[in-house]
Amino acid sequence: MDITIRPKGQLDLLSQHEISLLEGSNNNSVSALFRQCALAVLSCGSAHDDGHALLEQHKNFEINVSRSSRGVTLELTNAPAEAFVEGKLIRGIEEHLLAVLRDIVYIQHQVPIWERNGQSASDVVFNILRNARALKPRKKPNLVVCWGGHAITNNEYNYTKEVGYFLGLRKIDICTGCGTGAMKGPMKGATIAHGKQRQNQGRYIGITEPGIIASEAPNAIVNELIILPDIEKRLEAFVRLGHGIIVFPGGVGTCEEILYILGILMHPANKDVIVPLILTGPKEAANYFTALDTFIKSTLGDEASCLYTIIIDDPVTVARTMSAGLLQVQQSRQKQEDAYHYNWLLNVEPDFQIPFEPNHANMRALNLSKDQPKEKLAADLRRAFSGIVAGNVKADYVYLIKEKGLYQLQGDADIMEKLDALLNDFIEQKRMKISGEYSPCYELVD
Repeated sequence: MDITIRPKGQLDLLSQHEISLLEGSNNNSVSALFRQCALAVLSCGSAHDDGHALLEQHKNFEINVSRSSRGVTLELTNAPAEAFVEGKLIRGIEEHLLAVLRDIVYIQHQVPIWERNGQSASDVVFNILRNARALKPRKKPNLVVCWGGHAITNNEYNYTKEVGYFLGLRKIDICTGCGTGAMKGPMKGATIAHGKQRQNQGRYIGITEPGIIASEAPNAIVNELIILPDIEKRLEAFVRLGHGIIVFPGGVGTCEEILYILGILMHPANKDVIVPLILTGPKEAANYFTALDTFIKSTLGDEASCLYTIIIDDPVTVARTMSAGLLQVQQSRQKQEDAYHYNWLLNVEPDFQIPFEPNHANMRALNLSKDQPKEKLAADLRRAFSGIVAGNVKADYVYLIKEKGLYQLQGDADIMEKLDALLNDFIEQKRMKISGEYSPCYELVD
């Protein structure tokens, strides 16, 4: 399909420099990134998590930004047909496409300026969220972040919908990584419950980053799409914007998210910060959470496992527990005079903010040893899982694996033994990919 779109609102006017960055004729990295992310958004609903395969399938797709007397136009050529109904672009997909334009322009143009001027990573995340109009001052804490895998079973998916439904009945909004599976289910359940409660302004926020969105399109329920520049800022956006976290079954990406929040909460500076954290799934997922709990206790200790609650096969109790936790968050922030819309008091160390480049040298250099503070170990374990995510689904790193071979991870024998067992469980349970046989992008070495 071919179509021309005229952006409305804050993007109907772009500077000459911004337009030049996005013009396809320049063949620059920003233009290529914009094309890749736009293609993923237009492929919403397709069952894929392979950015390389998607690009190969749509080699003839083009998106060009053109100057016009009335502002800016987007010209799409050979766009995926599933994005259209009766020749018209689906409204939600058009909104996602314009969110891609907004955030790619803003990230590429503003973030380097802020960083040169000495702004912290937390300030950068704040600025991006504010630009996306995601920050709602004076709104009482009711935003729950839901993490979990895209490659989950039907029973697990249905369970995420149930939890979302009971959250929605309590007028709780949902924020996820915006993809399929456990990122879609809670939103789907909440939409029905919000409808029953006549809550017409329900928020379904999807937070992603270019490497992920280029491989995994936002689901159709997302009504606020936000693209952060890298995985670290994406994770910080979750914990700064959200008021509580629920974790459903998943794979390495879910482990990365869990290790991120545990590593932050284990820091002594955060001992008084309240972040309700619940791990939950249907009874079929009990073994999954047992294995995950065992891995956390054996690597980070009991002090880490005390930071979360595991609830199996009981969506009502999950919703009630989280609702009570949100009330505690409200009372705590009132007492500490912290904002409802952005958790400024949460201390996030540079280990959790500096972007990690998952190349072969950096992956092998990770310190997976207990001879360091627990929060430091959590940071490097998080990086290890982040690298595996990149090698699994991000096109650039899939190419890198094919060219240079598997990533190598090394560390203490007991940590590597537990890591090996956990990753093998994920492979056997088909939690690494949506479809097709999984070929590991890593190997554990002595």
